[in-house]
Amino acid sequence: MSGRKRTVQVKFYVTEEERNLIEEKMKFVPTRNMAAYLRKMAIDGYIIQVDHSDIKAMTAEIQKIGVNINQIAKRVNATGSVYEQDIEEIKGVLNEIWRLQRLSLLKAR
Repeated sequence: MSGRKRTVQVKFYVTEEERNLIEEKMKFVPTRNMAAYLRKMAIDGYIIQVDHSDIKAMTAEIQKIGVNINQIAKRVNATGSVYEQDIEEIKGVLNEIWRLQRLSLLKAR
């Protein structure tokens, strides 16, 4: 111990779930030494927060289109005709997706 470079011990507790998460993240770096990994993350690590609200909104719109297409397909199979209102509804939802896409790209700049 007298020849140690690091003489101050820092201790903290984690749950089993947190420990498993740390171990999973360690798989992406070239070290298997948890002390070295935690030290490096505490000193040099940083947190990135990503806003996924645009993607979630776009996913919801895409899901709506899928539901609409399924309903239209059922109706077409049952009646043999397509209604203009159905087509207009799909066009409206597609326009909303494009609007969200443009907004997302503008935020990324």
